Amino acid sequence: MPATTTRDGVIRPEPGSPEERELVEGGDIELLGRMPWSSNATFLVKLDHGGLESLAIYKPRKGERPLWDFPRGTLCAREVAAHVVSEALGWGIVPLTILRDGPAGIGMVQRFVEHDPEEHFFTLRERFGAVFRRFALFDFVINNADRKSGHCLRDGSDHIWGIDHGVSFHCAIKLRTVIWDYEGEPIPTADLDALARLGDRLGLELGRELTMLLSVPERQAVEARLEWLLTERVFPHPVTEYPYPWPMV
Repeated sequence: MPATTTRDGVIRPEPGSPEERELVEGGDIELLGRMPWSSNATFLVKLDHGGLESLAIYKPRKGERPLWDFPRGTLCAREVAAHVVSEALGWGIVPLTILRDGPAGIGMVQRFVEHDPEEHFFTLRERFGAVFRRFALFDFVINNADRKSGHCLRDGSDHIWGIDHGVSFHCAIKLRTVIWDYEGEPIPTADLDALARLGDRLGLELGRELTMLLSVPERQAVEARLEWLLTERVFPHPVTEYPYPWPMV
C-alpha cells in the first residue's frame, strides 16, 4: 500500500495514490480548529479511514463570504475545478480536492500540505523556476484572481503545491498574481504540448466534468484563454490596472 508512517506512528497515504482518494472521499472528518486569517470559514480537519489518517482543509459552502463578482456558494466548486484542470495538465499543482459532505454541510475537502510557513513563492522562485512557469500558465488558464506568494507551498519531497483557488474561472479577466517574472517569454515546448492536450480533453469528458462545477460560459472562457496561449505561445503580460493580489504574501 503506497503510504508513509510518520514518527508518531500515523499511516498516511502517498499523494496521488488510490488510498489517498479513498481517504479524502470516505474518511471520517474530525474538526481540529479554524484556520487563522481566512476570509471564509476554513477548518483544519483530520481524516480517518481504514487505518489511514491525514490532515485536510475543509471549506463548507455555507461559510463562504458573499462576493459581488462571483455567484454565491460557488467557491468550493471552483477549488475542485482547479484540481481537475491541474490533473488534466499533468502538473500536480493542486492537492487532491473534492466536494463532499462534512460537519457543516457540503464543502471542499483538500489534502493538507505539510510545509514550512516561512517559505513561499518569493523565497522559492530561484530554485523552482520551471515549476513556477507552469504555475503562471495554470493561473492564466483558470483566471486565478488571488495567487498570493503564500499560496505556493513546498512539501518535504520538494514538490511545490498551489492552494486557495476559490476565486478563479470568472468569465471576465480577473488574473491577479505575484508570478509575473516570465511575462513575454516563449512557453517551453513541453508545456505547450500539455496545454494542447488539455484543449483536446476539454471537448470530451473533461469539458462535461467542468460544466458540473462551473457555468457553461465559464467553461467556454477556459477554452478561450487556452486558445490564446496556444496561438501566442508566450507568457502573458498584465492587462488589468492592478494585476497583483493583496496582501502579496
